[in-house]
Amino acid sequence: MALIIPCVDIQSARAVRLFEGDPDQETIYFERPLEAALHWQNLGASILHLVDLDAATGRGENRQIILEIAAKASVPVEVGGGIRDFATASELLEGGISRVVIGTAAVKNPPLISELLEKYGPERIVVSADCKGGFVAVAGWGQSSSVRIADICSDMQTRGLKTLIFTDVSRDGTLRGLDRDLMAQVRQLWPLELIVGGGVANVQDVALLERLGIEGAIVGRAIYEGTLPFPVPVAVPNTPLEG
Repeated sequence: MALIIPCVDIQSARAVRLFEGDPDQETIYFERPLEAALHWQNLGASILHLVDLDAATGRGENRQIILEIAAKASVPVEVGGGIRDFATASELLEGGISRVVIGTAAVKNPPLISELLEKYGPERIVVSADCKGGFVAVAGWGQSSSVRIADICSDMQTRGLKTLIFTDVSRDGTLRGLDRDLMAQVRQLWPLELIVGGGVANVQDVALLERLGIEGAIVGRAIYEGTLPFPVPVAVPNTPLEG
Protein backbone atom coordinates (compact mmCIF):
# COMPACT_ATOMS: atom_id res chain seq x y z
CA MET A 1 0.00 0.00 0.00
CA ALA A 2 1.12 3.56 -0.65
CA LEU A 3 2.58 5.24 2.40
CA ILE A 4 0.23 7.83 3.92
CA ILE A 5 2.19 10.57 5.68
CA PRO A 6 0.26 12.80 8.11
CA CYS A 7 0.98 16.49 7.66
CA VAL A 8 1.24 19.05 10.46
CA ASP A 9 1.14 22.55 8.99
CA ILE A 10 2.28 25.16 11.51
CA GLN A 11 1.17 28.78 11.36
CA SER A 12 1.31 31.23 14.26
CA ALA A 13 2.44 28.34 16.51
CA ARG A 14 -0.74 26.33 15.84
CA ALA A 15 -1.50 23.26 13.73
CA VAL A 16 -3.67 24.36 10.82
CA ARG A 17 -4.69 23.49 7.28
CA LEU A 18 -4.97 26.05 4.50
CA PHE A 19 -7.40 26.14 1.58
CA GLU A 20 -5.49 26.12 -1.74
CA GLY A 21 -2.39 27.28 0.13
CA ASP A 22 -3.91 30.62 1.12
CA PRO A 23 -2.47 31.63 4.55
CA ASP A 24 -5.56 33.74 5.20
CA GLN A 25 -7.91 30.75 4.78
CA GLU A 26 -6.90 28.56 7.69
CA THR A 27 -8.64 25.97 9.81
CA ILE A 28 -7.10 25.40 13.24
CA TYR A 29 -7.04 21.73 14.25
CA PHE A 30 -4.71 21.76 17.27
CA GLU A 31 -3.56 24.70 19.38
CA ARG A 32 -0.22 22.94 19.89
CA PRO A 33 1.50 21.33 16.89
CA LEU A 34 3.24 18.86 19.20
CA GLU A 35 -0.16 17.45 20.16
CA ALA A 36 -1.02 16.99 16.49
CA ALA A 37 2.28 15.26 15.77
CA LEU A 38 1.96 12.89 18.72
CA HIS A 39 -1.67 12.21 17.84
CA TRP A 40 -0.73 10.87 14.40
CA GLN A 41 2.31 9.07 15.75
CA ASN A 42 0.18 7.29 18.33
CA LEU A 43 -2.24 6.21 15.61
CA GLY A 44 0.60 4.52 13.76
CA ALA A 45 2.29 7.09 11.53
CA SER A 46 5.74 5.89 10.47
CA ILE A 47 6.90 9.39 9.46
CA LEU A 48 5.58 12.91 10.05
CA HIS A 49 5.61 15.78 7.57
CA LEU A 50 5.89 19.25 9.14
CA VAL A 51 5.55 22.53 7.26
CA ASP A 52 6.55 25.89 8.69
CA LEU A 53 4.01 28.05 6.87
CA ASP A 54 5.25 31.27 8.45
CA ALA A 55 8.82 30.62 7.26
CA ALA A 56 7.53 29.73 3.78
CA THR A 57 5.68 33.04 3.40
CA GLY A 58 8.19 35.21 5.27
CA ARG A 59 5.79 36.03 8.10
CA GLY A 60 8.00 34.54 10.80
CA GLU A 61 9.18 31.07 11.80
CA ASN A 62 8.35 28.17 14.12
CA ARG A 63 11.74 26.46 14.28
CA GLN A 64 11.83 25.83 18.00
CA ILE A 65 8.43 24.16 17.88
CA ILE A 66 9.64 21.96 15.01
CA LEU A 67 12.82 20.97 16.82
CA GLU A 68 10.79 20.17 19.95
CA ILE A 69 8.54 17.87 17.90
CA ALA A 70 11.58 16.12 16.42
CA ALA A 71 13.04 15.65 19.91
CA LYS A 72 9.85 14.19 21.37
CA ALA A 73 8.65 12.11 18.42
CA SER A 74 9.75 8.51 18.15
CA VAL A 75 9.33 8.38 14.37
CA PRO A 76 11.27 10.26 11.67
CA VAL A 77 10.26 13.86 11.02
CA GLU A 78 10.67 15.67 7.72
CA VAL A 79 10.35 19.45 7.48
CA GLY A 80 9.61 21.93 4.73
CA GLY A 81 8.85 25.63 4.54
CA GLY A 82 11.34 28.45 4.18
CA ILE A 83 14.45 26.27 3.89
CA ARG A 84 16.32 28.30 1.30
CA ASP A 85 19.99 28.16 2.24
CA PHE A 86 22.61 25.67 3.36
CA ALA A 87 22.80 27.01 6.92
CA THR A 88 19.08 26.61 7.59
CA ALA A 89 19.01 23.10 6.15
CA SER A 90 22.08 22.12 8.16
CA GLU A 91 20.66 23.50 11.41
CA LEU A 92 17.55 21.36 11.00
CA LEU A 93 19.40 18.23 9.91
CA GLU A 94 21.92 18.56 12.73
CA GLY A 95 19.11 19.35 15.17
CA GLY A 96 17.26 16.06 14.85
CA ILE A 97 15.24 16.44 11.64
CA SER A 98 15.44 13.28 9.52
CA ARG A 99 15.13 15.02 6.17
CA VAL A 100 14.48 18.49 4.83
CA VAL A 101 12.11 19.44 2.03
CA ILE A 102 13.31 22.17 -0.33
CA GLY A 103 10.85 24.02 -2.56
CA THR A 104 11.59 27.60 -3.56
CA ALA A 105 15.38 27.18 -3.48
CA ALA A 106 15.18 24.19 -5.84
CA VAL A 107 13.77 26.60 -8.43
CA LYS A 108 15.76 29.73 -7.63
CA ASN A 109 19.06 28.17 -6.53
CA PRO A 110 19.31 24.61 -7.91
CA PRO A 111 23.04 24.25 -7.05
CA LEU A 112 22.00 24.28 -3.37
CA ILE A 113 20.38 20.88 -3.92
CA SER A 114 23.63 19.50 -5.28
CA GLU A 115 25.54 20.86 -2.27
CA LEU A 116 23.09 19.36 0.20
CA LEU A 117 23.04 16.01 -1.59
CA GLU A 118 26.82 15.88 -1.50
CA LYS A 119 26.93 16.68 2.21
CA TYR A 120 23.95 14.70 3.54
CA GLY A 121 23.06 12.20 0.80
CA PRO A 122 19.78 11.56 -1.07
CA GLU A 123 18.10 9.92 1.93
CA ARG A 124 17.93 13.24 3.78
CA ILE A 125 17.18 15.73 1.01
CA VAL A 126 13.78 16.01 -0.67
CA VAL A 127 12.57 18.50 -3.27
CA SER A 128 8.98 19.68 -3.29
CA ALA A 129 7.58 20.71 -6.68
CA ASP A 130 4.29 22.48 -6.07
CA CYS A 131 2.36 23.05 -9.28
CA LYS A 132 0.01 25.99 -9.82
CA GLY A 133 -1.40 26.74 -13.25
CA GLY A 134 1.09 24.49 -14.98
CA PHE A 135 4.14 26.06 -13.33
CA VAL A 136 6.04 25.42 -10.11
CA ALA A 137 4.94 27.83 -7.35
CA VAL A 138 7.44 29.41 -4.96
CA ALA A 139 7.50 31.61 -1.83
CA GLY A 140 4.93 29.61 0.09
CA TRP A 141 2.90 29.16 -3.11
CA GLY A 142 2.39 32.91 -3.23
CA GLN A 143 4.25 33.32 -6.55
CA SER A 144 4.46 31.39 -9.81
CA SER A 145 7.77 30.70 -11.49
CA SER A 146 8.56 30.06 -15.15
CA VAL A 147 9.65 26.50 -14.35
CA ARG A 148 7.43 23.63 -15.46
CA ILE A 149 7.22 20.33 -13.59
CA ALA A 150 9.01 18.53 -16.44
CA ASP A 151 11.95 20.96 -16.15
CA ILE A 152 12.47 20.48 -12.43
CA CYS A 153 12.06 16.70 -12.68
CA SER A 154 14.77 16.51 -15.32
CA ASP A 155 17.15 18.83 -13.47
CA MET A 156 16.74 17.19 -10.06
CA GLN A 157 17.18 13.69 -11.43
CA THR A 158 20.42 14.80 -13.07
CA ARG A 159 21.61 16.18 -9.72
CA GLY A 160 21.06 12.83 -8.00
CA LEU A 161 17.85 13.53 -6.10
CA LYS A 162 15.96 10.39 -5.06
CA THR A 163 12.68 11.64 -3.59
CA LEU A 164 10.30 14.20 -5.07
CA ILE A 165 7.15 15.57 -3.48
CA PHE A 166 4.60 16.88 -5.98
CA THR A 167 1.65 18.97 -4.80
CA ASP A 168 -1.31 20.10 -6.85
CA VAL A 169 -1.80 23.51 -5.21
CA SER A 170 -5.26 24.01 -6.74
CA ARG A 171 -6.56 21.01 -4.80
CA ASP A 172 -4.59 21.27 -1.57
CA GLY A 173 -6.86 21.38 1.44
CA THR A 174 -10.01 21.18 -0.72
CA LEU A 175 -10.95 17.48 -0.36
CA ARG A 176 -11.67 17.45 -4.11
CA GLY A 177 -9.70 14.27 -4.73
CA LEU A 178 -6.61 13.72 -6.84
CA ASP A 179 -6.39 14.76 -10.48
CA ARG A 180 -5.83 11.35 -12.06
CA ASP A 181 -4.37 12.63 -15.33
CA LEU A 182 -1.98 15.01 -13.60
CA MET A 183 -0.80 12.33 -11.19
CA ALA A 184 -0.18 9.94 -14.09
CA GLN A 185 1.78 12.64 -15.93
CA VAL A 186 4.04 13.32 -12.95
CA ARG A 187 4.53 9.59 -12.40
CA GLN A 188 5.91 9.37 -15.94
CA LEU A 189 8.15 12.40 -15.42
CA TRP A 190 9.62 11.15 -12.12
CA PRO A 191 10.63 7.45 -12.16
CA LEU A 192 12.15 7.48 -8.65
CA GLU A 193 10.39 7.79 -5.28
CA LEU A 194 7.31 10.00 -5.73
CA ILE A 195 5.20 11.39 -2.91
CA VAL A 196 2.15 13.46 -3.87
CA GLY A 197 -0.16 15.87 -2.13
CA GLY A 198 -3.02 18.18 -2.86
CA GLY A 199 -6.56 16.89 -2.70
CA VAL A 200 -6.28 13.39 -1.22
CA ALA A 201 -9.77 12.88 0.13
CA ASN A 202 -10.67 9.21 0.60
CA VAL A 203 -9.74 5.58 0.09
CA GLN A 204 -10.46 5.85 -3.63
CA ASP A 205 -7.56 8.30 -3.89
CA VAL A 206 -5.32 5.82 -2.10
CA ALA A 207 -6.41 3.17 -4.60
CA LEU A 208 -5.44 5.53 -7.42
CA LEU A 209 -1.96 5.87 -5.93
CA GLU A 210 -1.68 2.09 -5.96
CA ARG A 211 -2.74 1.83 -9.59
CA LEU A 212 -0.27 4.49 -10.70
CA GLY A 213 2.61 3.04 -8.69
CA ILE A 214 3.04 6.21 -6.63
CA GLU A 215 4.92 5.46 -3.43
CA GLY A 216 3.03 7.70 -1.04
CA ALA A 217 1.00 10.80 -0.24
CA ILE A 218 1.11 13.60 2.28
CA VAL A 219 -2.36 14.00 3.75
CA GLY A 220 -3.79 16.69 5.97
CA ARG A 221 -7.41 17.74 5.95
CA ALA A 222 -8.78 14.33 4.94
CA ILE A 223 -7.42 12.59 8.02
CA TYR A 224 -8.11 15.54 10.33
CA GLU A 225 -11.77 15.58 9.26
CA GLY A 226 -12.14 11.83 8.86
CA THR A 227 -12.99 11.51 5.16
CA LEU A 228 -9.94 9.24 4.95
CA PRO A 229 -9.55 6.90 7.93
CA PHE A 230 -6.12 6.73 9.52
CA PRO A 231 -4.56 4.29 9.55
CA VAL A 232 -5.89 3.51 6.09
CA PRO A 233 -7.56 0.08 5.74
CA VAL A 234 -5.26 -2.50 4.17
CA ALA A 235 -7.81 -3.31 1.47
CA VAL A 236 -9.01 -0.25 -0.43
CA PRO A 237 -11.62 -0.32 -3.21
CA ASN A 238 -10.14 -0.45 -6.69
CA THR A 239 -12.87 1.63 -8.34
CA PRO A 240 -12.58 4.12 -11.22
CA LEU A 241 -11.88 7.70 -10.21
CA GLU A 242 -12.57 10.76 -12.27
CA GLY A 243 -9.68 13.21 -12.62
